Amino acid sequence: MTQTPTAPVPTGLADPVAGTPRVRGHRRGRVASYIALTKPRIIELLLVTTLPSMILAAKGLPDWQLVVATMIGGTLAAGSANALNCYVDRDIDALMRRTGHRPLARHDVSPQGALVFGVILGVVSIAVMGLVANWLSALLTAVAIAFYVVVYTMLLKRRTSQNIVWGGAAGCMPVLIGWSAVTGSLAWPAAVLFAVVFFWTPPHFWALAIRYREDYSNAGVPMLPVVASPVRVAREIVVYTWLTVAASLALVPATGWVYGVLAAAAAVPLLASAHRLLRVTARGGKAKPMQLFHLSNSYLAFVFVAVAVDVLCSS
Repeated sequence: MTQTPTAPVPTGLADPVAGTPRVRGHRRGRVASYIALTKPRIIELLLVTTLPSMILAAKGLPDWQLVVATMIGGTLAAGSANALNCYVDRDIDALMRRTGHRPLARHDVSPQGALVFGVILGVVSIAVMGLVANWLSALLTAVAIAFYVVVYTMLLKRRTSQNIVWGGAAGCMPVLIGWSAVTGSLAWPAAVLFAVVFFWTPPHFWALAIRYREDYSNAGVPMLPVVASPVRVAREIVVYTWLTVAASLALVPATGWVYGVLAAAAAVPLLASAHRLLRVTARGGKAKPMQLFHLSNSYLAFVFVAVAVDVLCSS
């Protein structure tokens, strides 16, 4: 995802293979490292939840300029939170296989550089949301960044096995930001969308934590799979998966039958995967949590796309 930058050389010193100054490759490597700090793949999923929320709030297509500004502001905000998370967690990231490639763990970026970069992205994102959308959206953006960095990363992550349950609320904020950007207020459908992501986060992340249990254990992070038995983890995954499905179906009164059918259909493989994990774990078999992890990604994207499809079909 990142590349190790070559040592700086005087401008004009040509690369013997490419025939171009190697300093350009060094600069590209630095840029790539800073981009990697923002965790682009996580941002993609956050944006997938934002646009459908805006479409539902507008009961159709919102103004395209507002959409673009909200997406840019959301991208910068998520990038800020992720970069600051990398700054705070740079010590444990270096101890884990899953995160050992990150720029700070590889010393591709200095801690000070990451901190300044994250703060600048955050300030710009809040300004964009306030000046182009409204100040409620800007406030929610600031809360989302602060919650992820301070509440989750600094206060909960290393102290409690419920870290991802409560800390995961930061990942739910894009639906509120998207809704408020359109309406200037909040309403119950936005709260239901928030609940969908809130209940979805624990089974999604615990599936990943099962796979990287040794990583978290070595780093001293008390993720639930580190401190609880495999059966208990699987049971809680099943409970939160059912809560996710229930929350998704609670949105039907604000949408329509198209969404209801699609959401119900998407729930079947997700529930089946969660129950399969519990069944295999209870029998002492070798669980395959990454199947649930990847399926949960697809599920969340599908449900939110279904929201947009339903609204656009009926508008």
